[in-house]
Amino acid sequence: MVVDDHTLFRRGLIALLGQDAGLQVVGEAGDAAEALHLVPRLQPDVILLDNHLPGVMGVDAIRGLREVSPRSRVLMLTVSEDSQDLATALRNGAQGYLLKTIDGDLLAQAIRRAARGEPVVSPELMGKLVAAFQAQGAPVIDTPAPAAAEAPSAPGEESGSPLSPREEDVLREIARGLSNKEIARALDIAETTVKIHVQHILRKLGLTSRVQAAVYASDRQRADD
Repeated sequence: MVVDDHTLFRRGLIALLGQDAGLQVVGEAGDAAEALHLVPRLQPDVILLDNHLPGVMGVDAIRGLREVSPRSRVLMLTVSEDSQDLATALRNGAQGYLLKTIDGDLLAQAIRRAARGEPVVSPELMGKLVAAFQAQGAPVIDTPAPAAAEAPSAPGEESGSPLSPREEDVLREIARGLSNKEIARALDIAETTVKIHVQHILRKLGLTSRVQAAVYASDRQRADD
């Protein structure tokens, strides 16, 4: 479902998504009130939600939309690069936060990822995301004790980290907001290898998303400094 008050953009987006055989737009709305009325009946897998809506702002409508349709994932699609909007959206339960400058193919991929329950944040906003949570002084994650992360000793544990040197490399690139493909290119390794490293990093650190991994890396860097 597409929720945006700009009719021309909304219709253009619907037409764009309609070109993808794997996606179906089940409804549209021009503001949060209309969306709240339609969502319980339509039960969309993903709600593409603009932030600057008349009446109730998009970030403030997220909780209401999730209450009337718990199975729907809310994916912000907006021009706002404000770090507070980004942090508020994620705190209120958004599955992700994307800028309207995103490429059409990447948007389709992001919708599918959101539908699977994966967090999706525009790479260029990753730095702002970390800064926003740090500025608020609210922990996004509980930093795990390295000794409890892995039963057997893993490379790198001697230096206080449960990660191997290569996993440390991948974590550093995640903190920069790079995708798996970009990390593979930067480190000259296969993309499938990057995916495996990411899975190991999340498991070892007791995290559930790349966003948490980026915040963890930033917090650790600040502590080292």
